[in-house]
Amino acid sequence: MNPLAWSYRSRYLAGFLICAGLMGFALYAQYQMHLDPCPLCIFQRIAVCVMGLFFLVGALHGPVKQGARVVYASLITLGGAWVIATAGRHLWLQSLPADQVPACGPGLGYLFDAFPFLKMLKLAFTGSGECAKIEPILGLPMPAWTLLWFVLLTVWAWLALRRSNRSLSSRAIPSAST
Repeated sequence: MNPLAWSYRSRYLAGFLICAGLMGFALYAQYQMHLDPCPLCIFQRIAVCVMGLFFLVGALHGPVKQGARVVYASLITLGGAWVIATAGRHLWLQSLPADQVPACGPGLGYLFDAFPFLKMLKLAFTGSGECAKIEPILGLPMPAWTLLWFVLLTVWAWLALRRSNRSLSSRAIPSAST
């Protein structure tokens, strides 16, 4: 079964299921492997949920009009860009030499309570020592896996749109027989 020949709804449902699986693994890593998420990990989880939500809504809606499909793909791309930026920053922090790693800061809950939203975002993205810990999974740190998956999912959202356009345009042209 060729996934590139699937319907628009099937492709978007597969995107949702991948997002759900990634969140399931994140929770498994937290509660079974005892890998506590840093603030950047939590932002990546939020973006996973955002992308999964747009994949699910796109699958359930299954719009026929091209404009609506572009809107869903664009929203998924925004979520993907969020993850890519956050995971990229996370990987950069992990690549720093030990003497340049920022000191550990307060948790995200405290940052939410103690600072205005924009200040909290700045502090979270500045990073802390806990964000620089590397816990490899199958040889790669978790943010590298996140980055890889969400580049693929963003491309998948646009490929689903592109392939669906071809099938829509071939059905939309009626044969003119006289």
